Amino acid sequence: MSKRRASDLFVECLEAEGVRHVFGIPGEETLDLNESLADSSVSFIPVRHEQGGAYMADMAGRLTGRAGVCLGTLGPGATNLVTAVADAYLDRAPLVAITGQGDMERMHKESHQYIDVVEIMRPITKWNARVTSPEIVPEVVRKAFKVAESEKPGATHLELPEDVMAQEVDARPLPRRQPVQPEPGARELLKAADVIRSALNPVVLAGNGVVRARGAGALREFCRATGIPAAETFMGKGVLDYTDPHALGTVGLQSRDYAMAGFEDADVVITVGYDLVEHAPKHWNPKRDKRIIVIDSVQAEIDEFFTPEVELVGDIYHVLSRLAEECRSVPFDPAHTGSTRLREIILGRFEAAKDDDAFPMQPPRVLWEIRQALGRDDILISDVGLHKLWIGRMFPAHEPNTVMIANGLAGMGFAVPCGIAAKLVHPERKVVTVNGDGGILMNFQEFETATRLRTPTVNIVWENRQFGSIVWKQDKKFGRHFGVDFTNPDFVKLADAFGMPAWRCESVDDFGRYLRRALTLDTPSLIVVPIDYSIDVAISEELGTETVVT
Repeated sequence: MSKRRASDLFVECLEAEGVRHVFGIPGEETLDLNESLADSSVSFIPVRHEQGGAYMADMAGRLTGRAGVCLGTLGPGATNLVTAVADAYLDRAPLVAITGQGDMERMHKESHQYIDVVEIMRPITKWNARVTSPEIVPEVVRKAFKVAESEKPGATHLELPEDVMAQEVDARPLPRRQPVQPEPGARELLKAADVIRSALNPVVLAGNGVVRARGAGALREFCRATGIPAAETFMGKGVLDYTDPHALGTVGLQSRDYAMAGFEDADVVITVGYDLVEHAPKHWNPKRDKRIIVIDSVQAEIDEFFTPEVELVGDIYHVLSRLAEECRSVPFDPAHTGSTRLREIILGRFEAAKDDDAFPMQPPRVLWEIRQALGRDDILISDVGLHKLWIGRMFPAHEPNTVMIANGLAGMGFAVPCGIAAKLVHPERKVVTVNGDGGILMNFQEFETATRLRTPTVNIVWENRQFGSIVWKQDKKFGRHFGVDFTNPDFVKLADAFGMPAWRCESVDDFGRYLRRALTLDTPSLIVVPIDYSIDVAISEELGTETVVT
């Protein structure tokens, strides 16, 4: 085995992990690393802002279950990664962030562009480290990927000092191993089955963990075999096809969501892959009187409103399959468990939207048009803002990982770069992003990346010249709003400057026509839709006050 630079070994380790893309911006302190990438099977994709690159890695991780990789140099390059790395951390997306750093010999003193990036990344990563020696490269790379991809997944970070990467080393990558999942014991499984058999009105709350575990098929079979219906969180959309008779709808926007889905009357709640970072359990267990069964990949978080009677920790797909077999003999009647009231209100308003000819367009009509234009496996990515609440509340999903919503950190600027990554992962699928005019400019620069890569995403901008979700909150709390109005550039001309086809809707009929045309193109495109938010995302007073802000 011949000696080569540590940077060459580092890239060989990335190849051993199956990395296809590294998204980022090169710097002086990553010259050796970028030179090594140039001669590898890994595609380095230059982006226009490190945050955009980290969001791309975030989405690649969500869709594949394998850690996406992003790169920034020291100082400002590293700090520009922070928001998107934190998003991957809270949204449970496997991601490995790589940053350059100055030479080891200048870290003990004041030095140009030097800050302690390892300390900055510590609160927003599962694990992070400085590579202090060429010899440890195989171990730290393997650990970074193992930790990032193990349940619950998230972000890790490696800092590469410039002088370390230039040194010679005689080592080889460590073999990749799949993370090991525990399995619950027979005693816990039988206890859970006994609790379910003795229930009068059980209900399932399914979250992001079902999507990560590729457990939708097992959840659907569990509901079919037992008759127990299921509600989904925003990030769990699609784990049940919305047409499934066991589907109770998407919960979490308003205080009465859970009651309208039957949680108020439920005596047993089975949480499956439920993440507390989305919605606090006090909203569905306010009296702390539910018997709770937890099915998840790790032990339950501590919360006074979330005290499980049984925890089944392991591979969610296998646990659900085993539990379904144990409970198959005493099926429940879905007509008498849960409640379809929430689903009826939301889908009723959604279906009625096809006849809404108001202009500027109202959110339900826009979402109805998008649903008609997309197939069951096509992907809709929502940015953060009032439109996210509409999508989470109303947009129907057939399959998991087809409605992508950031609901842990929930940072604006998410959708545009994530659309690029989604198209790289699934070039055969249509990809649409929905953005507010408040968030679209936060990573608009990545349209240069999209046009360069020719990733044909359709990017829709809901334009109302306000930070809509804050207007909604201020009006409800104070009866007025302040500090939320702004002007916009001409988005069509701006898109044209990037070489993108773009249209501005002047009537209701324009939108569907432009959308269908855009979806046939082999380049990214943009559609501006004047939006009317006068209709309340709450939809019905029956559903109570809202529980989330954005």
